Amino acid sequence: MNFRDQIKNEYPFASHWLEIDGHQYHYLDEGQGQPLLMVHGNPTWSFAWRRLVKQLSAHYRVIAVDHIGCGLSDKPQDYAYKLESHINNLKTLIQELDLQDITLFAHDWGGAIGMGAAVDLPERFQRFVLMNTAAFRSQEIPLRIAVCRIPILGSCGVRGLNLFSGAAVSMAVEKRERMTDEVKTGFLGPYDSWRNRIAVDQFVKDIPLKPSHPSYQTLLHVEEGLQQFQNHPMLLIWGERDWCFTTNFLDEFERRFPNAETLRISDAGHYVFEDAHEIMLPRIEQFLK
Repeated sequence: MNFRDQIKNEYPFASHWLEIDGHQYHYLDEGQGQPLLMVHGNPTWSFAWRRLVKQLSAHYRVIAVDHIGCGLSDKPQDYAYKLESHINNLKTLIQELDLQDITLFAHDWGGAIGMGAAVDLPERFQRFVLMNTAAFRSQEIPLRIAVCRIPILGSCGVRGLNLFSGAAVSMAVEKRERMTDEVKTGFLGPYDSWRNRIAVDQFVKDIPLKPSHPSYQTLLHVEEGLQQFQNHPMLLIWGERDWCFTTNFLDEFERRFPNAETLRISDAGHYVFEDAHEIMLPRIEQFLK
């Protein structure tokens, strides 16, 4: 049985694809109205946004992408899995769909990718909802992620033993009872083999900690472009028990965006959309109005 058949109650959406450089880029496009653009991180995919898609598509057009190598998008083995590539793909989608007045929703790597698109296409973005993410340089990297970056050994763990995606379904949530078999299948389904875990592995390697890293200048460009959005409406939602994107990252966002609204959720972890969706959604709807 295809894993999509197993998750159809959780993820009942129609698929859309855009061909970019010969690869199929998958996205959801639900509802009508002002566009809400949802950009996931690693090792998730558009499935992470499913509750927001279901509820918000009643009044908005909700678009949720899968980065190349992730979710239902193609997983080429000889691809430049770099921050710049993911930003460029997202910009291509925005321009192809001619999205205007975008509200960006971003989590984890989605912050750097989504804000990267906003920095390059600022006239298309109106508001931002950022959660447990970053869009600036940091030296904070948890040991359990640093280990996954060790040459050869890291790839064996991430791609061979599924240590990253597999661990995330328990280590990224505080309310583990919410990780039902169907939800676990949703998160893990696209990453079921060595071949299909290529982007999960490459994202870990793409964290730019020093200027010699190939993605360092890209992240610096994103960081330097953030200030133009200081007066745009922004909602920062944070699971305070996240061991990866700790509240230090939230503090940095608040420093850079002093006018932002903040929703701190004390008992939620990295997958804040699993631990606290019933707290997040009313606040998001209030923010959008």
